[in-house]
Amino acid sequence: MPSERPNPILTRRAFSATLLGAMVVPFAAKAFAQAPSDIRSRIANMSQLHAILVQRGDEVIVAEAPRGRGLDRGANIKSCSKSIVGLLTGSAIAAGAIPSVDATIGEIAPSLIPSDATPGVENLTIEDLLTLRAGLESTSGRNYGAWVASDNWVASALRRPMVATPGGRMIYSTGTTHILGAVLTVATGKSLLAQARDVLGQPLGIEIPAWTQDPQGYYFGGNQMALTPRGMLRIATIMRDQGRFNGDQIIPADWIDQSTQAHTRSPYSGLDYGYGWFLTRSGFIIARGYGGQVIAANPEQDLAVAITSDPTSPARSGGYFGDLMDLLEGPVLSLA
Repeated sequence: MPSERPNPILTRRAFSATLLGAMVVPFAAKAFAQAPSDIRSRIANMSQLHAILVQRGDEVIVAEAPRGRGLDRGANIKSCSKSIVGLLTGSAIAAGAIPSVDATIGEIAPSLIPSDATPGVENLTIEDLLTLRAGLESTSGRNYGAWVASDNWVASALRRPMVATPGGRMIYSTGTTHILGAVLTVATGKSLLAQARDVLGQPLGIEIPAWTQDPQGYYFGGNQMALTPRGMLRIATIMRDQGRFNGDQIIPADWIDQSTQAHTRSPYSGLDYGYGWFLTRSGFIIARGYGGQVIAANPEQDLAVAITSDPTSPARSGGYFGDLMDLLEGPVLSLA
């Protein structure tokens, strides 16, 4: 039974606290309301940025497309594809098509290894490929053009000389992820396109159009996929939410945990790197593509982010990508 005694008179301290609280609430609300406009003003001067979406919880609180193709048309996500291949790898392991990250190319897909391959490539593990620690000379940068002009991309990548110990330092190489994509295709019996549509497209309700194939018909494992910014955002949410989307477990939670553990570090950005995902000290999990394509999640702050940019302009860590990191760790993080 509720007491009929009147409320006691507030002490001076309690009154002061109450008054202070009343003053702080509208101030905080005003500051919070300004944050999306802070992002709009910041991106107004970022001429390479095409679109940005920020989701907090279940609510999309920033949806801006000042340039480019808008929020609902496909954008080339470039090397964000590497992170997608990482998720497909986890799904293949969960389904039993691949025993574990310790399985080797020689065990899973010996047919991919050419007779004149670099000695030892048969012992490269799934983890070596996922973490870009295959030890093989890079096919990216100055080697990229000649590599994609070759008549067999997988074989060409496996013929590269060993320039580091497998499982050692990170060597950024699109060819390494392309090898992984081909291994997934052999192991599952499904093309990378079919896997992407089955594992991510249908469950997330996003369109994944066909993209570039190599001369042998393997879909490009580390580049050239297209997603809409809204589709990118949905992938960001499953990274944020331990692999879940709308209550369904899309990617195993333990794979998300493994993917977001630091296994190596980028020699360019200094960011830690997991199973296809870059990791920041502020808690962001990031897929990064040439030109400034970004899929990002911050689980602790309940944030998911998608950014598309001009795919023809570079985005170096000391340049435009650095600006994007400042955006993420400044105005975007302030939305949490």
